[in-house]
Amino acid sequence: MAHTFVICKPDAVERGLVGEIISRIERKGLNIKRAELRLIDRETAALHYMEHDGKPFFEGLLNFITRSPAMLLQVEGSDDAGDDIFAVVRNLMGSTNPATAAPGTIRGDFGLLVTENLVHGSDSVESAAREIGIFFQAN
Repeated sequence: MAHTFVICKPDAVERGLVGEIISRIERKGLNIKRAELRLIDRETAALHYMEHDGKPFFEGLLNFITRSPAMLLQVEGSDDAGDDIFAVVRNLMGSTNPATAAPGTIRGDFGLLVTENLVHGSDSVESAAREIGIFFQAN
């Protein structure tokens, strides 16, 4: 089965949008294999965002993702979905900037700020494996 990783970020949890996000994923025909509501610690957040270490917005990313609980999801698609699961989930999410995200997408319908854009989704097999390992490694 093809897997991807999704985070319903703190702003999504705070605004009560987790059910809507999960519902959209499930209505698309994908399954939630694993879900955990968790306060992400700074060490885990820094590992997740390590490609941004040293950039001016790095501290802001860490402060945002660790400020309150996030819903972590391992999402599963059918075998025939293959790598398309990444495109499917990212299309459900919409453009990173909610101001330009298409209506009907999560960010287009509910997003307010580019810095608080509700969801994260893996973009490849490699990133999904890495992120699932980071967040679900010992659980």
